[in-house]
Amino acid sequence: MTKAKLSRSPKDKQAAFAGEIRRVSLNGKEVAYTLKRCKRRTIGMKIDSRGLTVRAPSRESLHWIESVLQNKADWVVEKLDEWKTRESSEPVWEEGAIFPLLGEPWQLSTTTTGIAQMTRAKVRTGVEDRQMQLPLPSVLTSRQIEKIVMDWYHHNALTCFSERIALYADKLGVALPQLRLSRARTQWGSCNARGVIHLNWRLIQMPLKLVDYVVAHELSHLIEMNHSSAFWQTVGRIYPDYGAARKELKRLG
Repeated sequence: MTKAKLSRSPKDKQAAFAGEIRRVSLNGKEVAYTLKRCKRRTIGMKIDSRGLTVRAPSRESLHWIESVLQNKADWVVEKLDEWKTRESSEPVWEEGAIFPLLGEPWQLSTTTTGIAQMTRAKVRTGVEDRQMQLPLPSVLTSRQIEKIVMDWYHHNALTCFSERIALYADKLGVALPQLRLSRARTQWGSCNARGVIHLNWRLIQMPLKLVDYVVAHELSHLIEMNHSSAFWQTVGRIYPDYGAARKELKRLG
């Protein structure tokens, strides 16, 4: 006599893979999470743009799973809040969106003649408009808007960074180095052994005093390729208030 072998239907397997959406109260907040059952022996938690995902052993009770979540409530809530902040800071590629340049808000709009322009937003009275114009169709796609803004950022970054590097290189008494824009995700700037300065293009969004700090920092590496006390003395010679700038740059992220 043979034993019948039970197996999940394709729908059951798909549901198990997709997970079950549940809710739990953590630190007074209702948190939605995706529960996925698997063969692992321990519980695993992941927080990303889709929210909280919990992978738990198949035989563990829901009560045990949520007790673990309660023990990790501070971490879960903190990480979810970080993702919300990150998402809210993501650019919206649409006409009328606000984009920062050197700490000031600028807005993209289209004129009646079909010209796309970046104009400094009138958030304070008495501020004179400044604009950059490009010939484009009156109806802009999201991709066109992104290209306009990114080209605008890169143009301003190269112009501004080159001027500040020349200024601080003269103060430091070093030869003018080569500049390259960077897309690094975790560094504002770097200086390699060949003396090439890399500055993150996103730095152009920050106030000029923070641009100056990063420029002074990287140029000082042309003299001291380290972070010794001698290095910080070199930075201090051309940018005395570097401590406050470091803190502000870390706060702004």
